[in-house]
Amino acid sequence: MLQRIQSIYLFLASLALFALFLFPLVHNVYVAGKPLTIMVTGVYQDVNGQNTHTEFFMGLTIATAILAIIPLVIIFLYKNRKQQIALCYSTLLVIVGYSFWLSQMAKGIMGSIQIDTHNWGIGLFLSSISMLLVLLAVRAIKSDEKLVKSADRLR
Repeated sequence: MLQRIQSIYLFLASLALFALFLFPLVHNVYVAGKPLTIMVTGVYQDVNGQNTHTEFFMGLTIATAILAIIPLVIIFLYKNRKQQIALCYSTLLVIVGYSFWLSQMAKGIMGSIQIDTHNWGIGLFLSSISMLLVLLAVRAIKSDEKLVKSADRLR
Protein backbone atom coordinates (compact mmCIF):
# COMPACT_ATOMS: atom_id res chain seq x y z
CA MET A 1 0.00 0.00 0.00
CA LEU A 2 2.97 2.31 -0.44
CA GLN A 3 1.51 3.65 -3.66
CA ARG A 4 -1.34 5.44 -1.88
CA ILE A 5 -1.70 9.22 -1.96
CA GLN A 6 -1.01 9.55 1.78
CA SER A 7 2.47 8.15 1.15
CA ILE A 8 3.12 10.98 -1.27
CA TYR A 9 1.79 13.55 1.20
CA LEU A 10 3.96 12.19 4.00
CA PHE A 11 7.00 12.04 1.73
CA LEU A 12 6.48 15.66 0.68
CA ALA A 13 6.04 16.66 4.34
CA SER A 14 9.36 15.02 5.10
CA LEU A 15 11.00 16.80 2.15
CA ALA A 16 9.62 20.14 3.35
CA LEU A 17 11.15 19.57 6.77
CA PHE A 18 14.49 18.48 5.28
CA ALA A 19 14.41 21.63 3.10
CA LEU A 20 14.76 23.67 6.29
CA PHE A 21 18.45 22.82 6.10
CA LEU A 22 18.69 24.55 2.72
CA PHE A 23 16.56 27.65 3.05
CA PRO A 24 16.91 30.49 5.58
CA LEU A 25 14.22 31.42 8.06
CA VAL A 26 15.17 35.10 8.00
CA HIS A 27 17.77 36.77 5.81
CA ASN A 28 19.43 40.19 5.52
CA VAL A 29 18.41 41.40 8.96
CA TYR A 30 20.75 44.07 10.26
CA VAL A 31 21.76 43.52 13.88
CA ALA A 32 24.48 45.85 15.19
CA GLY A 33 25.07 47.08 11.64
CA LYS A 34 25.86 43.64 10.21
CA PRO A 35 23.51 41.57 8.04
CA LEU A 36 22.42 38.25 9.54
CA THR A 37 20.89 35.15 8.03
CA ILE A 38 19.14 32.80 10.44
CA MET A 39 18.87 29.17 9.44
CA VAL A 40 18.02 25.98 11.32
CA THR A 41 21.72 25.17 11.60
CA GLY A 42 22.67 28.54 13.07
CA VAL A 43 23.36 32.19 12.40
CA TYR A 44 25.34 33.29 9.38
CA GLN A 45 26.87 36.76 9.54
CA ASP A 46 28.60 38.87 6.92
CA VAL A 47 32.23 39.16 8.03
CA ASN A 48 34.60 40.95 5.63
CA GLY A 49 32.34 40.26 2.69
CA GLN A 50 31.99 36.53 3.38
CA ASN A 51 29.03 34.71 4.88
CA THR A 52 30.42 33.10 8.06
CA HIS A 53 28.70 30.61 10.37
CA THR A 54 28.96 32.49 13.68
CA GLU A 55 26.52 30.66 15.95
CA PHE A 56 25.49 26.99 15.87
CA PHE A 57 22.10 25.56 16.86
CA MET A 58 22.99 21.97 17.67
CA GLY A 59 19.70 21.11 19.40
CA LEU A 60 17.60 22.67 16.67
CA THR A 61 19.59 20.89 13.97
CA ILE A 62 19.14 17.49 15.60
CA ALA A 63 15.45 18.14 16.29
CA THR A 64 14.91 19.11 12.64
CA ALA A 65 16.55 15.92 11.38
CA ILE A 66 14.51 13.72 13.74
CA LEU A 67 11.28 15.56 12.94
CA ALA A 68 11.90 15.18 9.19
CA ILE A 69 12.39 11.42 9.55
CA ILE A 70 9.09 10.86 11.41
CA PRO A 71 6.79 11.22 8.34
CA LEU A 72 9.01 8.75 6.47
CA VAL A 73 8.57 6.24 9.29
CA ILE A 74 4.80 6.77 9.27
CA ILE A 75 4.68 5.80 5.59
CA PHE A 76 5.83 2.26 6.40
CA LEU A 77 3.13 1.73 9.04
CA TYR A 78 0.51 1.31 6.30
CA LYS A 79 -0.77 -1.98 7.73
CA ASN A 80 -2.08 -0.27 10.87
CA ARG A 81 -4.05 2.76 9.73
CA LYS A 82 -5.25 3.71 13.22
CA GLN A 83 -1.66 3.89 14.42
CA GLN A 84 -0.77 5.92 11.33
CA ILE A 85 -3.50 8.44 12.13
CA ALA A 86 -2.44 8.69 15.78
CA LEU A 87 1.19 9.24 14.80
CA CYS A 88 0.18 11.85 12.22
CA TYR A 89 -1.70 13.82 14.87
CA SER A 90 1.26 13.48 17.24
CA THR A 91 3.54 14.71 14.48
CA LEU A 92 1.29 17.72 13.97
CA LEU A 93 1.59 18.62 17.64
CA VAL A 94 5.36 18.20 17.52
CA ILE A 95 5.61 20.40 14.40
CA VAL A 96 3.57 23.11 16.13
CA GLY A 97 5.91 23.02 19.12
CA TYR A 98 8.91 22.96 16.80
CA SER A 99 7.59 26.02 14.91
CA PHE A 100 7.19 27.86 18.21
CA TRP A 101 10.78 26.92 19.11
CA LEU A 102 11.98 28.25 15.74
CA SER A 103 10.18 31.55 16.23
CA GLN A 104 11.51 31.99 19.76
CA MET A 105 15.05 31.22 18.60
CA ALA A 106 14.79 33.81 15.82
CA LYS A 107 13.32 36.39 18.24
CA GLY A 108 16.17 35.77 20.65
CA ILE A 109 18.76 36.43 17.96
CA MET A 110 17.09 39.52 16.53
CA GLY A 111 16.05 41.07 19.82
CA SER A 112 13.69 43.99 19.31
CA ILE A 113 14.31 44.25 15.56
CA GLN A 114 11.15 43.83 13.51
CA ILE A 115 11.38 41.92 10.25
CA ASP A 116 9.62 42.98 7.09
CA THR A 117 8.15 40.75 4.45
CA HIS A 118 11.24 41.17 2.28
CA ASN A 119 13.35 39.60 5.08
CA TRP A 120 11.27 36.45 5.32
CA GLY A 121 12.96 33.34 4.08
CA ILE A 122 11.38 30.30 2.49
CA GLY A 123 12.20 28.30 5.62
CA LEU A 124 9.68 30.37 7.54
CA PHE A 125 6.83 28.71 5.64
CA LEU A 126 8.14 25.16 5.33
CA SER A 127 6.90 23.93 8.71
CA SER A 128 3.41 25.24 7.87
CA ILE A 129 3.53 23.46 4.52
CA SER A 130 4.55 20.22 6.23
CA MET A 131 1.64 20.57 8.69
CA LEU A 132 -0.76 20.99 5.76
CA LEU A 133 0.68 17.92 4.03
CA VAL A 134 0.37 15.80 7.19
CA LEU A 135 -3.26 16.91 7.52
CA LEU A 136 -3.91 15.89 3.92
CA ALA A 137 -2.29 12.52 4.68
CA VAL A 138 -4.60 12.05 7.68
CA ARG A 139 -7.59 12.79 5.49
CA ALA A 140 -6.43 10.23 2.91
CA ILE A 141 -5.74 7.61 5.59
CA LYS A 142 -9.24 8.14 7.03
CA SER A 143 -10.80 7.70 3.60
CA ASP A 144 -8.84 4.44 3.18
CA GLU A 145 -10.08 3.27 6.58
CA LYS A 146 -13.64 4.13 5.58
CA LEU A 147 -13.24 2.21 2.32
CA VAL A 148 -11.91 -0.86 4.10
CA LYS A 149 -14.76 -0.80 6.63
CA SER A 150 -17.35 -0.56 3.86
CA ALA A 151 -15.72 -3.48 2.05
CA ASP A 152 -15.79 -5.51 5.28
CA ARG A 153 -19.52 -4.87 5.62
CA LEU A 154 -20.12 -6.23 2.14
CA ARG A 155 -18.37 -9.52 2.91
